[in-house]
Amino acid sequence: MKKGEDVKQWIRQHWQLSLTIVVVVLGLIGVGLTRFNAGLYQQTVAQVTQVRAQSQSSTTDEFENKDMTYTQVVTVKVLNKAHRGRIYHIKNTYTRSGAMDQSYRVGSQVFLRIPSDQDSAVTIQGLKRDTALAFVVWLAFALLLLIMRFSGLMAFLSVGLNALLFYAAIQIDLMTNGGHIYLLFGVLAVVFAALTLWLVLGFSRQMVVTFGATVAGTGLAVIISLIVFSVTHERGVTYESMQYVTQVPRPLFLVETILGSLGAVMDESTDIVASLFQLKTERPDIESKQVFKSGIKIGRSIMGPLINVLFLIFMADTFAMTLLYLRNGNNWGYTFTMNMSLGMVQSLISGIGIVLAIPVASWLASRLMPREVLPR
Repeated sequence: MKKGEDVKQWIRQHWQLSLTIVVVVLGLIGVGLTRFNAGLYQQTVAQVTQVRAQSQSSTTDEFENKDMTYTQVVTVKVLNKAHRGRIYHIKNTYTRSGAMDQSYRVGSQVFLRIPSDQDSAVTIQGLKRDTALAFVVWLAFALLLLIMRFSGLMAFLSVGLNALLFYAAIQIDLMTNGGHIYLLFGVLAVVFAALTLWLVLGFSRQMVVTFGATVAGTGLAVIISLIVFSVTHERGVTYESMQYVTQVPRPLFLVETILGSLGAVMDESTDIVASLFQLKTERPDIESKQVFKSGIKIGRSIMGPLINVLFLIFMADTFAMTLLYLRNGNNWGYTFTMNMSLGMVQSLISGIGIVLAIPVASWLASRLMPREVLPR
């Protein structure tokens, strides 16, 4: 009997490995085909066939910022639409900093603007980046399948479905002009958490406990932040630093905060609850009080690194604009206000959620965990 089960397990493992390899190979072929899909685009697509450097010059502004400006002549061949096969020679000017422009290399595919007026010049509108994007997606998917197999597939599926839900929510928000933004994205946050945990953990008691801890921790953090905002009359919260916003900025900021906190709290709650369920499996006779204490200890050990991860993400997000402000004569106070203040507030709220999720997840696990944990 045991030998037969071993054979079935061997067949299942090799079948999963073979299927994974087939999917990975087909995905890689799909990435390669993006180099030949110009006919699918409404925009004019061309390929760079030759690049010739023409001139260069140095510039220095009033703040002693130095840059180099280069001019190149780019030869392109049109790949689609009515101008297919035509060759154009286009002058491209770019800077070494690359803040608002870029250079082009032989083999790059670009989008062209070909005016109907023959007296107007043909211009390059930007790179066609679908091959690079498809490769990154394929690489992430391939690693998930090769390392995590079915669990990796579920994780990738959850990301894809959450992206579709987020896109649908944005479209609804645009149609209603932000009239129901709190309700819309509040429900979306709950659906995000439920869908992700269901796909990754399956419908189980562990999933229910993790979901409860995630929603409770995020909700408490947002409620505390709203109380603080009310008491302080939101002094120092510079909503005006949210650039290019066409809706009332305050609701958008709170929605960003809810979604950002949700991810951090879900990460921590998943770790704590999974560890406690594994502990219960290994020690079925452990008491609820000891489960709670163990959850607190686990939370303390992962709380610091997780908060630092949030801080590093926040710093990376504001790094480029902070340097730009400082290099153009702005002081640290103004630079912090316009680039970093709202992100710092969001990081603090997420940190509150991380701290509160520790006792919440530990308590829920100690109360809702079955007396005997059966293997899933």
